Amino acid sequence: MDLLHSPHHDGSPIHVSDESPELGDVVDIRCSTALADDTREVWVRTVTDAEPIFLRAAAVRDENSVWWQAKLPMHNPVMNYRFLLVGEDGDQRWLTAAGLHDHDVPDAFDFRLSSHGPAPDWSRDGVVYQVFPDRFARSDATAERETPHWAVPAAWDDVVVFEGSDPRTPLQLFGGDLDGITEHLDHVAEVGADIVYTTPVFPGESNHRYNASTFDRVDSLLGGDEAYRRLVDAVHARGWRILGDLTANHTGDTHEWFTSASSDDQDPHRGWYHFRPDGSYATWMGHHTLPKLNHADPALRAAFTEGPDSVVGRWLQAPYDLDGWRIDVANMTGRLHEVDLNHEVARTIRRTATAVREDALVLGEHNHDGSNDVPGDGWHGIMNYSGFSWPVWEWLRADDTPARSFGTPVPVARRTGPQVVASMRMWLARYGWRAVSSSWNILGSHDSARIRTVTGSAARHQVAAALQFTLPGVPMVFAGDEIGLEGVLGEDSRRPMPWERRDDWDTDTLAVYSALSRIRRQHPALRRGSLRWAHVDDDALVFLREHADGNVLVCVRRAAGEPVALDPIVTGDTLLSTGGAEFCDGRLTSGEGPSLQVIAV
Repeated sequence: MDLLHSPHHDGSPIHVSDESPELGDVVDIRCSTALADDTREVWVRTVTDAEPIFLRAAAVRDENSVWWQAKLPMHNPVMNYRFLLVGEDGDQRWLTAAGLHDHDVPDAFDFRLSSHGPAPDWSRDGVVYQVFPDRFARSDATAERETPHWAVPAAWDDVVVFEGSDPRTPLQLFGGDLDGITEHLDHVAEVGADIVYTTPVFPGESNHRYNASTFDRVDSLLGGDEAYRRLVDAVHARGWRILGDLTANHTGDTHEWFTSASSDDQDPHRGWYHFRPDGSYATWMGHHTLPKLNHADPALRAAFTEGPDSVVGRWLQAPYDLDGWRIDVANMTGRLHEVDLNHEVARTIRRTATAVREDALVLGEHNHDGSNDVPGDGWHGIMNYSGFSWPVWEWLRADDTPARSFGTPVPVARRTGPQVVASMRMWLARYGWRAVSSSWNILGSHDSARIRTVTGSAARHQVAAALQFTLPGVPMVFAGDEIGLEGVLGEDSRRPMPWERRDDWDTDTLAVYSALSRIRRQHPALRRGSLRWAHVDDDALVFLREHADGNVLVCVRRAAGEPVALDPIVTGDTLLSTGGAEFCDGRLTSGEGPSLQVIAV
């Protein structure tokens, strides 16, 4: 599939004069067609107050394209639009965010402009490094701490217990702490990250701490409040940012709110949960240790999400000064049976966070279709499993991978290049350009298999990393991916970082991560540029990121293949290449196996 000459538009600055307009503004928008395309007129169809209207576009030619330009008034907070292309013979085609169509298609995949505030620049331009505190690093202080009654102690090199049927899985405690993270920030810098995201640090009777016992302090097993302040200060001293992890859907059953509520049916905390007349209560996915919060209760909202003194607001202020939150189980928060307060909760959390810290980030966990949950005034973005992780897994999975699927009861599917690009384009259309650009590109996390286990080789792993850093979205690296750690599912992926076994590190892959981080930081096209798919076949994906400050061409292959020639791109400077791939005389050649090429053109 040669796509470089297809009609094109997206939400990037080349096509939209203002990515984040205000209500009442008029935005210049334009789409391009090739000089050889027979389009004779173009109309923009938008919708105001739920009624479609058409705006005629004017044609402006340059040496390569015809640009069809129109002015779009921001009549409503979110404006959807598409282009109607009329050919010389009268044929009509629709250009939507999902691509070019020769038939009528629903509005669900229209382009979208939002007047709601954007994600902060630091979050869109950064690289996120995820740390699971219990498994990242121990400081010397760990030896002085007593193992709590609920925990199963483990030595740093012990095998991780990970099967859900094994009761030790959430209880196995390796003893990583916050000072251990602080002591290894030089490694985070080597990876190229500048946003540290830790999974929860509040006390909880598990190694993951998503079953919080309180939101008032940091777990003493991690070093307590003082260690957290040391970490935050060290991160900020480098000019970086740090994010907390907050579960807005539930607490642990040992949480002080829940113990009060469950011990007395007249307790004022009773309404903070969903108790039934028989004394049972709603939970997360049937786990009795995770009672679900009731966001319809005004007192809960006041304590948890509303205002500067709430849990959401307090930790974004001195002395902690977090830069934002990743919200766990964001998709289920505020939803139970006929009640759906999800958007209200998202808007409240964001309003509180940005009132306390103007450039705060609020990002939601979502591992399937989160398109209805990112209208622009709540979560700034999501963890983009559906639109990024799963297509990449399906294209690069090893034939014999032991990696278990995340979210389906069957093995990870196998897909061809055209299938993967079709999926990515559909998800990009459904979420919208700005939401995708603000969401996290994830190859794996503490909840999923490791990308090395999925791909089965360093070469394919590096191809995956290239996609993570060069497609629209914010790269989120799960600590250990950069050195080739493995894991067949989430709990197995939480293996301790082997600091004392550096001979086991895949340093070539670490170097690729470092190079990709550097290149992304140096080239605005990879952070803000448009996305044009140039060539797609079963085993190769080629795309162009375009920006006024320079363009970047990316070619990734999962296997050796035929050379690809892209007219009119004939020269460029190779920024990174692996697997023996070369760019010469306008031809992208492969090596003998998987490869990647990142080229300034």
